[in-house]
Formats: sequence, C-alpha cells, structure tokens
Amino acid sequence: MKHPIRNFITQHYRHFNSATVVDAAKAYETHLAKGGKMFVTLAGAMSSAELGISLAEMIRRGKIHGICCTGANLEEDVYNLVAHDQYVRVPHYRHLTPAEEVKLLKRHLNRVTDTCIPEDAAIRRIEKVLLKEWKDADRAGVRRFPHEFLYRILLGGNLKKYYQIDPKDSWLMAAAKKNLPIFTPGWEDSTCGNIFASHIITGDIRSVHTVRMGIEAMIRLAEWYTSLTKKHSLGFFQIGGGIAGDFPICVVPMLHQDLGRRSVPLWGYFCQISDSTTSYGSYSGAVPNEKITWGKLGVKTPRFIIESDATIVAPLIFAYVLKM
Repeated sequence: MKHPIRNFITQHYRHFNSATVVDAAKAYETHLAKGGKMFVTLAGAMSSAELGISLAEMIRRGKIHGICCTGANLEEDVYNLVAHDQYVRVPHYRHLTPAEEVKLLKRHLNRVTDTCIPEDAAIRRIEKVLLKEWKDADRAGVRRFPHEFLYRILLGGNLKKYYQIDPKDSWLMAAAKKNLPIFTPGWEDSTCGNIFASHIITGDIRSVHTVRMGIEAMIRLAEWYTSLTKKHSLGFFQIGGGIAGDFPICVVPMLHQDLGRRSVPLWGYFCQISDSTTSYGSYSGAVPNEKITWGKLGVKTPRFIIESDATIVAPLIFAYVLKM
C-alpha cells in the first residue's frame, strides 16, 4: 500500500489530540505548498531520543529551512553518531534507586531518561576534536557559532572513523550538508559549553568570544528572518518548550516593537508539541492564542498545540509530510 503511515494516521486519528496531529500535519504541508518555509525548534533530549532518523530526512527533502535547538540537542546528535554502540538503555529507569544511579555514575554513564551517554566514547571523543578547532580559531582570531564548529568537524570527516550509525540518521550531518541556519541560545548550558568554559579557565583558549553566543545569535536570527520573509512566509514548528522555542519566537516582536520594522510578517504557521500542562503565563505550556498578545502570531495564523510526547508525535507528522 502506498503511503501506509500517512493513510493510517488519516484513517484512525479523528478526535482530540490525534485529530490535531492530522490537522497540524495537513497545515504544515499546505504552508509549504504555498511557498512557505518551516523553522523547527528542538528542546528536551530529542537527539538522544534519535529523532534524527526522521528529522534528517525532513531536512534532506527540503521540508525544514532553519532550526533553533539547545546546546544539548546539538552535541547529542554527534555523540549518538560516534558512540551509539556504547550507549546503555535502561528500560526500568522509572524504578532506579539512588544507589543504582550512583552505579551508573561510577561507570561514567550520563543518563537521559532511558538511555545513558558514555562519557569516554562520546563526550571526551568529541572534546578532543572540538578543542583543536577551538584552539585553531582562537589563535587565528576567528569566531564561529557552536554549530559552525560542528559543521566543520562533520564535513571535514574528522570523526568518520568513529561512526557507529548510518550518517544519514544524523540530523546535524543533513543540516551541515545543506548549510542550514542553526541558532543555539544558552549554549553555555550544555556539556560542550561547560567544556569550553573549563578550557578558558585553564588558559588553553584565550578568548571567551571564540564561540559566538546568545545576543549575536539573536542578531543573526533577526537578519535571517527579515531577509527570508521578504519572499516567503515562515512557519514555526516547536518540539517541547523552554529556551529553544521562547528565544526564536521573540524575534518578531523585537523587529516590530524594538526596531520599528512593522512591515516584517508575523510567523505564518505555529504548532507546538508538548506534554507540559497548558496554562496562561507559562511559555512552555501557554496556548497559542496567548502569543497573539505578544505580537508573535496573528488572528489568521494556523495554530495548533498537541499535548503529547514529542518522541511519538513528531515522527508521525514528519512521516505524513514526507508522504510515507
């Protein structure tokens, strides 16, 4: 049968959250069909959940045109690429005792829900390669955004001998090949950000400005958004809550209210997948209508909120859009 996943969703997802999944997927498709572009935000631990398997294909097929993600999602996609076989899954994670958590710590296994990232095979392996990039840039007085350092490593083949999954399942690899714009607010709140800070403290790297961070990322986002929306409507597909979503959606009211650029369009589509309880005043769980009052969305903007687990819902929507 052609398009089995798409057909299954359409046939069975008829009410409540499931119906919203179909509505959001159809609106995503319509937005692109009208010449629109789509911006995706990644919160939580989507990379460790291996969302890259479906996300990478969306990027390759031109269904995603920009990404905002936490530093954790940026690095954890690469950790999975080079150390997948050393990961340890803990299916009974809900029942772990503190003593069992200590055992994982002693094994240098960093737990993310049901999966543990191996420190030596993943984190320290990436550190060695990144540190050289940071040092070279520092000595040359070159400054780059976090993802640009990782793009150089991936496209340069520096880690190829360590690959443990098919690189087509790495969303960052797909993004690097397309030179996709990525924005990473709060990068210092990540393992690689912590490592960078440690090398500043030890003096291995002289300038903290070698890695470009928050305010510069917002300035770059403002420039990119302004340029792109001159010809295309830009949609906003939010996975989870927190800074990955809050940071980029604010670019429109900044352009309008702080820069006086009233002609810049609002976001042209909005969908958030979150298991956060919906409540006014909560950025992670606020209903889309609240964003109208902040000048982020308009009355006619297609708006959806799906209260569910993003690791279940996002691949289904991607599969629908990809006609799988």
